[in-house]
Amino acid sequence: MTLTERKNAAISRGVGMTTQIYADRAENAEIWDKEGNRYIDFASGIAVVNTGHRHPRVIAAVKEQLDRFTHTCHQVVPYESYVHLAERLNAIVPGDFAKKTIFVTTGAEAVENAVKIARAATGRSAIIAFGGGFHGRTFMGMALTGKVAPYKIGFGPMPGDVFHAPFPVPLHGVSVEQSLATLKKLFAADVDPQRVAAIILEPVQGEGGFYPAPSAFMKALREICDQQGILLIADEVQTGFARTGKMFAMDHHEVAADLVTMAKSLAGGFPLAAVTGRAEIMDAPGPGGLGGTYGGNPLGIAAAHAVLDVIADEGLCDRANQLGSRLKQRLESLRDKVPEIADIRGPGFMNAVEFNDATTKLPSADFANKVRLIALDKGLILLTCGVHGNVIRFLSPITIQDGVFSEALDILEASLLQASASR
Repeated sequence: MTLTERKNAAISRGVGMTTQIYADRAENAEIWDKEGNRYIDFASGIAVVNTGHRHPRVIAAVKEQLDRFTHTCHQVVPYESYVHLAERLNAIVPGDFAKKTIFVTTGAEAVENAVKIARAATGRSAIIAFGGGFHGRTFMGMALTGKVAPYKIGFGPMPGDVFHAPFPVPLHGVSVEQSLATLKKLFAADVDPQRVAAIILEPVQGEGGFYPAPSAFMKALREICDQQGILLIADEVQTGFARTGKMFAMDHHEVAADLVTMAKSLAGGFPLAAVTGRAEIMDAPGPGGLGGTYGGNPLGIAAAHAVLDVIADEGLCDRANQLGSRLKQRLESLRDKVPEIADIRGPGFMNAVEFNDATTKLPSADFANKVRLIALDKGLILLTCGVHGNVIRFLSPITIQDGVFSEALDILEASLLQASASR
């Protein structure tokens, strides 16, 4: 049996797979499969290895921790490295106020806990999220996520007291003013703002299509939250840790969130997630109300310390801006030759290109997937996203070597030209 046949026989079909590449080894921005084929990785495990596959300092930190202990459960026998990492996050997460942190294991778990904390702190229950947002595959995560297929189909009723407003995407006819007006209508028709515990959003939508939240929108949300006693939650699971050219995407705005969720690239490939927020809000749940057996696993904590050191010492925020600029310039140079390109966007190195049909000007998931498959055949791993499935997002490690990056850009250009010529 082939590996794919074995996979089909052994693993639930609900676990979707973008490629049929079975990884054998990986280094920085390159992956080799079981047959020895080499690929340039522009997915990074969905923004998990911003510091590259197997960064030497991350691996060294984990090996050192392996020789000491691998698990005690921090709630039973705590350890200093957990405390120190909390101190570091409290210092760098945006917001000029005292903060506290908890560690969990996944991004969805971080979101779940942020909702728990918000409800405990406010005594309210309702949560407002946005269309196109993605917040996880747990039941609360699904309820908050603003995309039905494939995340909500067949899973029955979602948790209640979750409401959605449109996210401002001018390309799709939704302005900041329209989004805010809909939010006000929501308060008038569906939920009393005095019953809303929190508003949650991604500063740059991830799975929804890499649409950045305009600063005017973020400022207006902050004002609404302050007026109504609502907490603002920034879901930085995909945007955090230098991806947008700053440590956090909220650093691009003049306002701060009350709670910030993070995961993915926090620990450079090891499972670790966190919630950081205002100290008094984080202290709202009673002892035992937060936690988890594997939350803040020592190996993930050790990796995260190394990740923060690498980001600072290797200047990865500046590097993200440089790489993103090169990528967007190359894409811009192809607009005349590839009429399917509808938009090129994204801060730092959290970039995307959106495609419309060259004739109808309607979103074209077919074209995006065609580009992805051609690029894969040429050795470049790409991911699609977006409510319409017509966006390719670029999530290469920020540590990618210049030569490998240039090679990837050449493959991307050839793939776009080939896909457009075959329409």
